[in-house]
Amino acid sequence: MLMMVILGVFAASIFLELLMEWARPFWRVREAIAIICTLLTAFTSGWIALWQPTLFGVLIGLIGLFRIFNYTRIIEARMHERYLYYASRRTGLTLLALQAIIAVLWFIWDRVHARQGWWVAVAVLQLFAAVLLFVSTNRQLRRTAWLKTTAHLSDVELPTVSVAIPARNETEDLEECLRSLIASDYPKLEILVLDDCSQLRRTPEIIRSFAHDGVRFIQGEAPKETWLPKNQAYDRLTQEASGEYIVFAGVDVRVAPDSLRQLMNLMLQKNKQMVSILPWRGETAERRFALTQAMRYFWELVPPRRWFNRPPVLSTCFAIQKQSLVKAGGFIAVARAITPEAFFARKLISTDGYSFMRADQGVGIQSVKGPAEQRETAIRTRYPQLHRRPENVFVFTVAIAAFVLLPFALAAGGFWWRLGSFTQLLAGLTSIILLVTYQKMARATRTMNWWLGLLGLPIGVLYDLGILYYSMWQYEFSAVEWKGRNICIPAMHVIPHLPKID
Repeated sequence: MLMMVILGVFAASIFLELLMEWARPFWRVREAIAIICTLLTAFTSGWIALWQPTLFGVLIGLIGLFRIFNYTRIIEARMHERYLYYASRRTGLTLLALQAIIAVLWFIWDRVHARQGWWVAVAVLQLFAAVLLFVSTNRQLRRTAWLKTTAHLSDVELPTVSVAIPARNETEDLEECLRSLIASDYPKLEILVLDDCSQLRRTPEIIRSFAHDGVRFIQGEAPKETWLPKNQAYDRLTQEASGEYIVFAGVDVRVAPDSLRQLMNLMLQKNKQMVSILPWRGETAERRFALTQAMRYFWELVPPRRWFNRPPVLSTCFAIQKQSLVKAGGFIAVARAITPEAFFARKLISTDGYSFMRADQGVGIQSVKGPAEQRETAIRTRYPQLHRRPENVFVFTVAIAAFVLLPFALAAGGFWWRLGSFTQLLAGLTSIILLVTYQKMARATRTMNWWLGLLGLPIGVLYDLGILYYSMWQYEFSAVEWKGRNICIPAMHVIPHLPKID
């Protein structure tokens, strides 16, 4: 009898949600309906998870939490109404569909008695996924290794290059970056620095102090509501750039005298219109435990991203042919995008015009961004990498738990759980392959010592999930700042409000 009541309440919450999301008259009273749905979903999902603390019961409860998260977006009403309507409806329907699929799987599972055979099937799938990641990593590391150019172009043959740097409230880092650039031996170089309305007077003074070295100062404008400030700065720099190629770089980038020459030789030899660069980490940096960077590079280099037309990218430093940039729509096409370079990479990868390259010691392109700045970057980019959709976060969490964390649990838990020795053997083999894959990536990117790379995967994945969930919360209900500006306003279509007066 109690179960029938629970199911009835559960069905009522679904019915009210569908009414709110599909019937416009009910959308007008969405806050009241969302509050009711929150109470009903919290009661039913919590009861199911406690009543049946199995894998399926926990998944039903977890989806319930994500549905409550979606209701909270509606109650908070931070976004413009049209965007909120379509975003919450898409999330709500996807979560309901996932809940229905899990319920069907649960029903089938309860009627299957050969469950040990199912665990063998799960272990085989995990092993297949681990082998796939291992092969993908080896292929990516080969493809992204910096190629030694066989032909070196003369100064006359080299194209003109503009280095474009957006700067806001910068001091020492900006000075060091500009010193490394003006020491470049590239013959046709233009250096542009945009002062993005800095609150520190010293920032424009630093830029102007390099005028006698050929650095051109550009005064930025206040960001528009529909533009991400960095993208608006990139757009202005693109308009001002006179070079055939533009190298976009942050103030944390340092280059050796021949770095730009090597970069252009590489792009022309490989016939690439765009190259994104993973900076070199020096010997001192390598000895530091860079967990944030390791996980960031892990998701760029390990999965078979090209299968999904999602090539690896980094915003630290990327070079692009100006004509190709304009042809792809320019930065106006990605005005709200947190990682605009990903859009251009997808456009150009279809014609083999894009490459992701790892700089080595000989290339000399480095980044001096510290651990705190790396965490801020991860928070700023992690949720947008999943398209700012809570349902994607749920699917990603389940996939990571099933194919990365669960093999370790099965390998260790097989001594206590009745899984079968074959299942435990497969799980152990999967765990070893995953650890070796992570170690190869960590060593290739110099983000940690070999023994940390060999043991760091479970810790790194849990840390990355924490960053992801924090990033999601900040974007949806708080603020994510870049250089003192809340980028949630353009990225999440948030309605801007005047700051509170103390």
